[in-house]
Amino acid sequence: MNVTVELVLGLDPGTRKCGYALVTGCGQKPLAIGIIGIDDLDTELARLACAYPAAIVALGRGTNAKFVGAALDRVALRYVLVDERETTLRARARFFADHPPRGWRRLMPRGMLLPDRPIDDYAALLIAERYITKAGAGEFSNSR
Repeated sequence: MNVTVELVLGLDPGTRKCGYALVTGCGQKPLAIGIIGIDDLDTELARLACAYPAAIVALGRGTNAKFVGAALDRVALRYVLVDERETTLRARARFFADHPPRGWRRLMPRGMLLPDRPIDDYAALLIAERYITKAGAGEFSNSR
């Protein structure tokens, strides 16, 4: 099944923060990426929706997804729930691919390194890409 994917907003919901990434396709550089504090969620989602009119929001089906889904409903953004299994582990690998360790840290095995900042935005990127891949295969037919 051939599906044209427009702008997708990926969200990795958490209890204190929510990572986001705006992408147009798998493997492409995100248009915007970052982390929003949960207290600023409605305001920031509305701002993102105005700046980047996404066709769909791919919301990770994990911690606090129900709360973030309610925020998406309040700002009238259409979303689908996406399995976010293993996104944190894969986000770490993606982070280090984009930001290779320097100095003595480059000598350590990557599996032993921890990023120097939260990587919820990279998890959101992977959630968006997972949606794009599965939507292309026809696995998502309904959204909220």
